[in-house]
Amino acid sequence: TSRPNKSCPLSGKGAPEINYKNIKLLKKYVSDTAKILPSRITNVSLGKQRALSKEIKKARVLALMPYVGNWHASNSSRKH
Repeated sequence: TSRPNKSCPLSGKGAPEINYKNIKLLKKYVSDTAKILPSRITNVSLGKQRALSKEIKKARVLALMPYVGNWHASNSSRKH
């Protein structure tokens, strides 16, 4: 079962620059529980995925992005 080859959305002409200051872009590659999405889901190339995760971690250290997402919202059904 071969899949169609999808191109990397962060490569090519007019592609956005991966930067820790570009929170809007970085949030696209983070789940609602603040986990970095894998490249098999986002179709980002290996090099760009590494750069992306590095910049997301940098943004987290500088408190521009959360380490933890909507944990309480996703676990609201649990009884305490």
